[in-house]
Amino acid sequence: MTSIAKRYICSSIGKKQVMAITGLMLVMFLLAHLIGNFLFLLGPDAFNSYGHAMINNPLLIPMELGLLAIFVSHLVLAIWTTIENKSARPTPYYFKTTRGGGSNFASSTMPYTGLVILIFLIAHLIHFKYGTYYTTTVSEVEMRDLYKLVVEYFQNKIWVLWYIFAMISTGVHVSHGFQSVFQSLGINHPRFTPTIKKMSWGVGLFIGIGFSALAVFAHLKGV
Repeated sequence: MTSIAKRYICSSIGKKQVMAITGLMLVMFLLAHLIGNFLFLLGPDAFNSYGHAMINNPLLIPMELGLLAIFVSHLVLAIWTTIENKSARPTPYYFKTTRGGGSNFASSTMPYTGLVILIFLIAHLIHFKYGTYYTTTVSEVEMRDLYKLVVEYFQNKIWVLWYIFAMISTGVHVSHGFQSVFQSLGINHPRFTPTIKKMSWGVGLFIGIGFSALAVFAHLKGV
């Protein structure tokens, strides 16, 4: 890392901008992942074929490593920024406002929703990526039966409730993080900011409700 890049990433604005960019990349991934998961609604053949294509994509490992690097960078910068903010203001404000750019529920709970997302991600990988390996055949091609694994997992109501809680937390996190991207990059104008905020809440709702609905649908498929 050059001295210029090091000074930039260590500066307050640099950390915020890199965190914003990596956060935006993660939101794009979530949206793409959710859209792909909607194939679950079309039945096992469509969903398993989609999963098979993803698993056998020669770019899968580079993409996973890139996604891991983005996630770790975002996480480290978020922790770094939070620690610096607390050090700069050891005594919390007694009054919080939700008007005029003040904090709101989504912004004030970012560290907590972020922690929920981290725990969820670890559990998600354990249960699905490294979970039970069922097989099925679609168009004479043997592949992993991810559809069966998902339906089986969501037969446990505790997992359904946990998944919904985690996805709502993710939606809340995104609803603030998405709009913060534009502010961190200097795209902040009275004419566009209200629209950006509405878009942020829309993206957060889409992610939170979309993933939660799929969990409920999978539960009902096995009832």
